This record gives sequence, C-alpha cells and structure tokens, in this order.
Amino acid sequence: MDDDDLLALVVRLAGAAAAAITAVRAAGFVVERKRDHSPVTAADTIAEALIVEGLRAAAPGIPVVAEEAHEASATAVPEGRFWLVDPLDGTRDFAANLDTFAVNIGLVDHGRPVLGAVALPAFGEVFSGIVGRGAWKLDAAGRRPIAVRPVPASGAIAVASRDHQRDPRIMDFVRERGARLVPMGSAAKLCRVAEAAADLYPRRGPTMEWDTAAPEAVLLAAGGRMAGWDGAPLRYGKPGWRNPGFLAEGAA
Repeated sequence: MDDDDLLALVVRLAGAAAAAITAVRAAGFVVERKRDHSPVTAADTIAEALIVEGLRAAAPGIPVVAEEAHEASATAVPEGRFWLVDPLDGTRDFAANLDTFAVNIGLVDHGRPVLGAVALPAFGEVFSGIVGRGAWKLDAAGRRPIAVRPVPASGAIAVASRDHQRDPRIMDFVRERGARLVPMGSAAKLCRVAEAAADLYPRRGPTMEWDTAAPEAVLLAAGGRMAGWDGAPLRYGKPGWRNPGFLAEGAA
C-alpha cells in the first residue's frame, strides 16, 4: 500500500472508531481505572480492537503499538515503520461528558510521524495529513484542504489542556505572546492549530507518543511546526514512549 492507500485506511478506521465511541456514549458506560489510576471505558477497548484489527488486516507488515494493549503488556519498540494508536485520547473529558476527545492513528517512520488521522467524534470531524503532501478535514460538508494561518492582527489564540492552563509557565508564555488562551482537551488542540482556528499550543507537562503522533502529522502536513522547548523535533519509539514538553505553532 502507498501513502494514499494508508491515509484512506486510517481515515476510514478513525471514522469507524468514532462511530463506535459515540454509540457507547449514547448507551451509557462505566468508568474503570487502569494500573496508573487513569480512567478507561468500554469505548477505549472497543475502539482499539476495531482499529488494531483493521490495521493488521490491511497492512500486516506494519507493527501496531496501541495504548490499551501496551498498558496491559509492555510493548517493545518496533524497527522502521509502525503505527501509534490512541483509541480514545481524552478519556477524562469523555467520562465527564465533555466534547474534546479524539481518536488518533499515526504512522511513524524512522522516529518521525509521516501521516495520520484524528477523529473528533463529538464534532463529526476527521482530520488527516501526509507530511510534505497536505492536510485535510472531513465533516458533513465534505473533504477539503486545511492549512495553518499567519497570526491575525487581532492577536494569537493559544490552546492548552484544562489541567495545565494554571501552570505559571504556560500563563507567562501566553502573556509574552500577547495571546488569548482557550482551554481544550486531547488532540483537538493540534487540529485547531492545523485548520487555522488557533495559533499556539504550549505544553509543559509530559504526554505519551500515541497522544501526539497522529495530530503532529496533521499539523506538519498543514504547514505547522512542533518541537520540544529545546527546539529539537520530537522523536518517536523512545523507551517508555513518553514525550517531553513541546510547543506547537501555526505559521510564523
């Protein structure tokens, strides 16, 4: 399969997972706790099984690293290309009946994301991109290209996780940039920068690689940039799968 085929695959699977998550939400669910005390629901496990089965059936030569399977049994770092999957990014928001949760499916090649799809089930949106080729948004109005924007004359919009927006380092950064802060959860933040609805996403706390591989691919494909606070690009396939803090930006 070429990159166009792989992108079509992950867009389809992200959409199917989004539909499954929406059905679980409508039917009601129980919130359980993983070993690290983070929440997990039936939506996480159903969506992950759907995605992993679909990826393995269509692209059996590409290993899959998925959040819930990794939590159950530590996964070795594959060589070359591999998928990183977060079937329900933002489970806390999902459990709290908030809307900014996401489905992330990203392809990593030699330590960097090269393509991905991010579904926002509550909004009926699927974002996708191939780095170096372009990014797109699919919703009820159809599929169209997206791209980052120059900071508008009215000032930048910064998005940040709700549980990090009180971090004084984030607030100082936002003030220094003269930006307006909008709290938001999950990979939705990177998608809003990619589609020119926001300009900055500063993150000081750690994330996991499956949280960022797909949305970083979308952001880069849309013309944005993302790096650690030291300026170095994020690397994927690290022992422990943990990211440092980072800054994501639209057009300079």
